[in-house]
Amino acid sequence: MRGVSDTPDALADPAPAVAAAFVRDARDRGAFCTLLGRCHVAYDGRTRSHAGPADRLVALKPDRTLLVHAADGPTPQNRLAADALDVTHEDGTVRLVATRESPAEELVVTFERVARASAMSAEKRDADVEVSGTEADLKERVLAAPELVEDGFSALAAERDTPAGPVDVFGRDRAGNPVAVELKAVRAGPDAASQLARYVDALERDLHADADVRGILVAPSCTPRTRRVLARDGHEFVSLAPSRDD
Repeated sequence: MRGVSDTPDALADPAPAVAAAFVRDARDRGAFCTLLGRCHVAYDGRTRSHAGPADRLVALKPDRTLLVHAADGPTPQNRLAADALDVTHEDGTVRLVATRESPAEELVVTFERVARASAMSAEKRDADVEVSGTEADLKERVLAAPELVEDGFSALAAERDTPAGPVDVFGRDRAGNPVAVELKAVRAGPDAASQLARYVDALERDLHADADVRGILVAPSCTPRTRRVLARDGHEFVSLAPSRDD
């Protein structure tokens, strides 16, 4: 895909002057731009830091946010939401200088070698983000089809208040026993089992003295330790995901 200019979309081992011109073109037309190569990184602002030569991935976003990624780890090694980006080349290097006025910050990336550069024109507006697979999705699924928890289960309330906090779903089983259901949209850990136990205890105090409240943890999966905590407390686990793919 070509942008507004005649600059190519990708370059392999470009000369410093060519790489600098490529980045300036991407910056000026508001494109996404990535550079892969060996570089030094220096930051001056709230603190000061310097990272010596290493292979890194540098990304320039259309809003002039500059991100520097090391070879490992998901978090950028450095980043700056810049007001301005200056791109130069000299002595066989390509130098990116990102600056911000308030607070005063500067991020300088100096490439000894650019192995690959790429750019892509960006839409002016992001598509709407649709989030699925949440606890709210799981709760909606349980309320719409309470038999997914167990046969005969009847959901009576969502977010039922207790002194220990709101229970995700409160209901009764086939025999009429009160049931507290704790929902997790991802693999549940021991904290979820302990939270369920607190809700059960609080409900037993809220109801009458001989109330036998059952506790059920509902999640796509849980850890072995979580199963041990549930078994210790006399509670149960039901495997159910927010989506309808299970």
